Amino acid sequence: MKRLINLQAFKRLFLPRSLRSQLLARSLFILAALLILIGAFQYVIMRDFLYKNQAETMMSELRGMPKEIFGENPNFPRQPHGEGPDKGNYGHDNGGYYGGPLLFMLDKSLALIGSDGTFTDVTADKGIAAPELTQAEYAAISEKAGQRARGRIPYQVETAADGTEQLLVFADTVPGQDAMLQLGQKTAPLKELLLRQLSIFAGLSLIALAGGLLLYLPVLRRTLRPLNRMVRAVEQTDAGSLNERFPASQGQLEIDLLAESFNGMLERLETSFEAEREAKEHMRRFIADASHELRTPLTSIHGFIEVLLRGAADKREQLYPALNSMHGESTRMKKLVEDLLTLAKMDRAAQLRMSPIMLDELMEEMEPHLRMLAGERTVQFKLQQAVSANGDADQIKQVVLNLFHNAVQHTDAHNGKIQVAVSRAASGQAIVAIADNGPGIAAEHASHVFERFYRSDSSRTRKHGGAGLGLSISQSIVEAHGGEITLDSAIGHGSTFAFKLPAATP
Repeated sequence: MKRLINLQAFKRLFLPRSLRSQLLARSLFILAALLILIGAFQYVIMRDFLYKNQAETMMSELRGMPKEIFGENPNFPRQPHGEGPDKGNYGHDNGGYYGGPLLFMLDKSLALIGSDGTFTDVTADKGIAAPELTQAEYAAISEKAGQRARGRIPYQVETAADGTEQLLVFADTVPGQDAMLQLGQKTAPLKELLLRQLSIFAGLSLIALAGGLLLYLPVLRRTLRPLNRMVRAVEQTDAGSLNERFPASQGQLEIDLLAESFNGMLERLETSFEAEREAKEHMRRFIADASHELRTPLTSIHGFIEVLLRGAADKREQLYPALNSMHGESTRMKKLVEDLLTLAKMDRAAQLRMSPIMLDELMEEMEPHLRMLAGERTVQFKLQQAVSANGDADQIKQVVLNLFHNAVQHTDAHNGKIQVAVSRAASGQAIVAIADNGPGIAAEHASHVFERFYRSDSSRTRKHGGAGLGLSISQSIVEAHGGEITLDSAIGHGSTFAFKLPAATP
C-alpha cells in the first residue's frame, strides 16, 4: 500500500495531468537540457582554450629559457663560446654549455630528449616527475616541428609516473638538431579554474530556471485563460443552451480553431436535438392521429355489434344496414392499415423496380379509370408526347391515383373540373401536374398538407377527407424516385399538385 502511494506521488510529481503543469514541466525540462548542453560545450571549449593559452605561455618560457640549465649532457652538442643562438650571453672556459645551477620552476617539469632517444628528467629532484613518452610518440612530435614554426603550438596531456596529469609542450634545443626539450605543467589548477567556471554557470542556470519558473507561471495562466473560459462554458452547456456559441477570435490560432470546432459541434447537436424533438412531436401526433382514425371505425363497428346482439340481428330491416355500415368501416380501417404499412415500407427502404417509363402513354392507360373515379366531373388530359422518366410504373400510378382522388374529394360532384397534364421541363425533368377548381388551400395549411394525418379544417369531415395519408405516401414515393412534389394553391382558385421525376437515361 505504501509503495502504491509512493508510485502515485511520483506520477503526480513527474507526470502531471494538468495542461499548465505539463507545459511548465516540459518547458523547464527543455530549458534544463539546453543549459546542460551549453555547459558541456562550454566545458570542452573553455578547457581547450585554457590548455592552448597555457601551452603558448609554456612555449614562450621554454624558448626564453637560458641554456645553462642543460648542464653537461653528452647527448647535446657543445658549441664554441660566442656562437649559436645564445651568442654573447653565456659561456664557459672550454667554449661549450656549462652546467650551472638549475633554475627552480614551480609546479613544472622539464625533460631533455637526446638525439639518440635518451630521456633525462631534469626536475626529478625537485619533487615533480616528467612524463616519459614512447620513442614513436617523440618521433611523431619531432615531425610536427613545422607546425610550431608556423605558430601553432601542439600540446599533449599525459600522466607522469607519480600520477600527476600534466600539460606538455615541446621545443628543439638547437635548430637543426634532433634533441628536444619537454616542459610540463600540472593540469590540476586549470581544472580547478574550469570547475569554478562550471560551478558559476550551474548556479546561474539554477537561478535562470527558478526565474523562468516564477515568470512562466503567470504567462501560462494568462495564455490558458481562453481555454479555461471554454471549459467553464462547456460545463454550463446542456440541452437547453445549445444555441450559445464560443467567441471564435480570441487571439490564439489553436484556441480559435478549437472554438470553431466546438461551435460546429454545438450547431450539429442543436440540429440533432431539434430534429429529435420534431421527430418525437411528429411521432406523438402520428400515434394520436392513428389512434383517432382507428378508434372511430372500431367504435362504430362495436356499436353495431351491440345493436345486433340486442336483437336487431333477428330483424332483416336492421340487420343488413348494420352489416353494410360495418363493412364500410372495416374497409376504411383496412385501407388505413394498408396506408400505414406502405409508409413504413417507404420509410425503411423503398423497393422500386426502376425502368424507363413513357408518362404520356401511362396517363392514356389510366384515363378510363380516372374518368370513372371523377364521375360527372369534367376531366381534361393535356399530354405532351414522348415524355419519359426513370421510375417504377406501379408506384407512379399510385401517386397519380392519390393526387387525382384528392382532387375528386375537393371538387363539386357536378361542376368540378380536373386537368391532368404531362410535360417536360427545360432541365429535362418530366412533370406530371393535376389541377382542380376546388376551394383551394389556405397558405397556413399548404405547408402541412404532406404531413401524415394532416387535414385542413375544411376537410375534417368524413364526407370530404380521408385519413390524411395519401399525400404523405405520394411524397415518399416521389422522393424515393429522386424527384420533388409541390403544391400551388390559393383560396377560391383551386389547387395544383405537381411532381417532377428525373429524365430517363439512354
